[in-house]
Amino acid sequence: MEPNGSSPSLTKIERNGSSAPAIIEHKAFARIGLLGNPSDVYYGRTISLNIENFWASVRLEPSSDLLIRPHPTHDLVKFASLDHLVNRLKNEGYYGGVRLLMATCKVFTNYCKEQGIHLHNNNFSLSYDTNIPRQTGLSGSSAIVCATFSCLLDFYKVRDNIAVEIRPQLILNAEKELGIVAGLQDRVAQVYGGLLYMDFNKESMEKYGHGNYTQLDTGLLPPLHLIYAENPSDSGKVHSAVRQRWLDGDTFIISSMEEVASLALQGKRALLEKDYAKLATLMNQNFDLRRQMFGDASLGALNIEMVEVARRAGAAAKFTGSGGAVVAFCPEGQSQVEVLNNACKKAGFAIEPVRVVPSLLNEIDIRTQSSGNA
Repeated sequence: MEPNGSSPSLTKIERNGSSAPAIIEHKAFARIGLLGNPSDVYYGRTISLNIENFWASVRLEPSSDLLIRPHPTHDLVKFASLDHLVNRLKNEGYYGGVRLLMATCKVFTNYCKEQGIHLHNNNFSLSYDTNIPRQTGLSGSSAIVCATFSCLLDFYKVRDNIAVEIRPQLILNAEKELGIVAGLQDRVAQVYGGLLYMDFNKESMEKYGHGNYTQLDTGLLPPLHLIYAENPSDSGKVHSAVRQRWLDGDTFIISSMEEVASLALQGKRALLEKDYAKLATLMNQNFDLRRQMFGDASLGALNIEMVEVARRAGAAAKFTGSGGAVVAFCPEGQSQVEVLNNACKKAGFAIEPVRVVPSLLNEIDIRTQSSGNA
């Protein structure tokens, strides 16, 4: 199964009289949260989809030493001047992708040891590439981790030993190693691919360590558009105050988050019935509830402006994640899309049609699923 180049690309060589993978490559795609986010962090429900527009790829090659290769752009260590270095840090921050590859290797190894999963002693080199724009709420970091994890599964031939429902938590654990605060939604979407309904109810999460995940037909989706800023906000800072208020039992936050979660359940029904007017209403409600909980200062003026530009064109709009990009739906069709395109260009925002990735699960992955998620 090779949807959109997302399954591994394998080159075979002869080694000790047997065929073994020489090169393994995996892609993981950017994620759009369509409804319900950010309730995944609060035992809620979400609907998400993977998009072909942006992706991260990881390449694993057997080698004599274990080598993590820095990216020539994202892990830059050579600069033209001191000003170049300072400007680079200002725009891109201190961290590239090497830390993500290393953290994934650590979490993968520790989990296999804990579970008694045998790993052979051959070494490898890892390298990565990505075109997912930074800080756009499109899950760029988790895409790199997800693609790395898939490479390790195939290199060690343990894909059938680690259930597909467990993998998102291990991917999140690798990010937690680096202080990245997030929920399971993005990692589940990137492991499964396609269009996914996720129920993170507390009982399932505490009993099994994962939620209940249902893949939906991507053909149920209407045409969507992705809007993003060239200089986006830092999506990692948005959750903090609300999370603490929820932990402290704030009734407004708790009830509002439950309402956000209910939007995903209603959205699932709207998609199955192709009730796109209802879908548009739910998308707008999702953003409005987020805005009420987090406040304008936390969301950021640029992020809010992206939503308002879309809404002034008559489109439904909400964040794809925590800010930096917006998913928009034009219920009136192509004429409205043209109005939206012109409005975004005038405001200085990039816009492009969403191209949905189909399911990424192969036959081995499907066999590892529990009956509740099959």
